Amino acid sequence: MDLLKRSHAPILPDAWKLIDDEARRVLRVNLAGRKLVDFKGPFGWKFAAVNTGRLAMFHEEPLPGVQAGLRHVQPLAEIRTPFVLDIMELDTVARGADDPDLDPVVKAAERIARTEDSAIFNGYSQAGIVGIIPASPHAPLDVPDATQLPRVVVEAKEKLRAAGINGPYALVLGTALYEEVTAATEDGYPILKRIERLIIDGPVVHAPAIEGGVVLSVRGGDYDLTIGQDLSIGHAYHSKHEVELYLTESFTFRVLEPAAAVYLRRG
Repeated sequence: MDLLKRSHAPILPDAWKLIDDEARRVLRVNLAGRKLVDFKGPFGWKFAAVNTGRLAMFHEEPLPGVQAGLRHVQPLAEIRTPFVLDIMELDTVARGADDPDLDPVVKAAERIARTEDSAIFNGYSQAGIVGIIPASPHAPLDVPDATQLPRVVVEAKEKLRAAGINGPYALVLGTALYEEVTAATEDGYPILKRIERLIIDGPVVHAPAIEGGVVLSVRGGDYDLTIGQDLSIGHAYHSKHEVELYLTESFTFRVLEPAAAVYLRRG
């Protein structure tokens, strides 16, 4: 039996397609970390841990002259977020409707995208994940206001170069700073466009999961996102009138080069 149990849901194929398409659309817009880090997988439900290449040696020998140790791995976290849909509303698709109420799908996709991004940028200690921001050894740079962001980004790039971290470099902005810089101009010219065209040679990415911003290298090899089961929709249960579905995935994230990012703190 498929672990997602989709065949048990009282949902017609055309309705399933609309649900999947809507979740995919929202995830594509909201997943920020995947645009910037190395992506490995998906490897499926049975993939449980990532080999770190480390060995923790035991203090005691099992027999005199025999050394032993335990291989260190990083387990994958499995997350899911439920949502409920009205069965009669979904059945309208069979009658020709192409706009059923899928707002619960949108909200669930936003929640799980933010969870994954928060783990990537902020860390998730319960899952053994150290995020990009807390792993960075560089002192944060303050952004007094949006008009100062170009100067601060240049300073962050110089910090990375001085640490031997090559570009291209990307700029990641939390919602408040992103909205502020999107609206800001200097001599009538949008500041965000100035950053995109003249300062950053990688993408400028909006990431609601963070506060402030991050300048990081996207040269590759610094950060690994490993996916077991990629984002999927499964069936939990259903009643006469409603069906509960869920979005789920299994993943872990590793910082391989902590010095590859500088945090921008909104001052």
